[in-house]
Amino acid sequence: MYGPGGFYLRPEGPAGHFRTSVHASPLFATAVARLLAETARLLGTDEVAVVDIGAGRGELLTGILAAVDEGRVSGRASGSPTERASGRTRGLTVRPYAVERAPRPPGLDPRIEWRAEPPAGVHGLLFANEWLDNVPVDIAETGPDGVVRYVLVRPDGSEEPGEPVEGPDAEWLARWWPQAGPGTRAEIGRPRDEAWAAAVATLERGLAVAVDYAHVRDARPPFGTLTGFREGREVHPVPDGGCDLTAHVALDACALPGAELLGQREALHDLGVSGGRPPLSLASTDPAAYVRALSAAGEAAELTARGGLGDFGWLMQPVGIALPDLRTSESLSTSEA
Repeated sequence: MYGPGGFYLRPEGPAGHFRTSVHASPLFATAVARLLAETARLLGTDEVAVVDIGAGRGELLTGILAAVDEGRVSGRASGSPTERASGRTRGLTVRPYAVERAPRPPGLDPRIEWRAEPPAGVHGLLFANEWLDNVPVDIAETGPDGVVRYVLVRPDGSEEPGEPVEGPDAEWLARWWPQAGPGTRAEIGRPRDEAWAAAVATLERGLAVAVDYAHVRDARPPFGTLTGFREGREVHPVPDGGCDLTAHVALDACALPGAELLGQREALHDLGVSGGRPPLSLASTDPAAYVRALSAAGEAAELTARGGLGDFGWLMQPVGIALPDLRTSESLSTSEA
């Protein structure tokens, strides 16, 4: 995936192949900027870091900085050109870090620090949007004899059964994804648990959020979710670097003590993103504003739609602070949604 000519190193980036919440609407970045502002309030500081894990081409951080610069966070007006150049607006200074193995794209905001690994010891918000689903996992399948074995894959994507699953992987399955009989499959999420714990450990204080298509122990898909994507279409998952390889995430297994798991629909509603139509009266008093509000409502509806982006899971992990109560936070302005 990240080798020479690999899928994630291509010039078009992930956005050339599939649509994420970040690409769907700037409302998503604005909502994350509001969450960043609330994290800063809980930290008791006006200087806060935001770390984007799996940053793609920097689209989310670009949107967050725009939301802060334009005063769409906490109702603050944008600062002077000098303040904006340093990342400061009235009341909030943002230190943005993009964590990505692909090279830094040209023309990216110079305030964004591009890194291969997350910085250690930061205070702020760590955000991983559709990152964990690309952390590699082993696939297990229960054979006709009831034995759970690893699934081996050839370069052309064809499969065959391997050795029985034992040790820590077997323990993980017993706890998080018990098998339901011959022919059923599981994606052993232990590497994702470890990757998430390592990412969270880089925060000294703040909030870590993982956003992904997810499932929980009581509703695991019996045949797994492994698939591929290329140019906007679902394709057979062939491990040759020519397509995206993805599998949904057992976010409940990733959760550390104190975490909260909720759906994107609920999370974005709490952050002021709603698909409600603007009042028709606005069309006669301010037609341009009505058109803008109608467009925003359509984008919000896509971000929160059941059966679509609204079904994403949000794993919210506090580190040294309380979990944000987004619905009652006075620092969040929802007027732009």
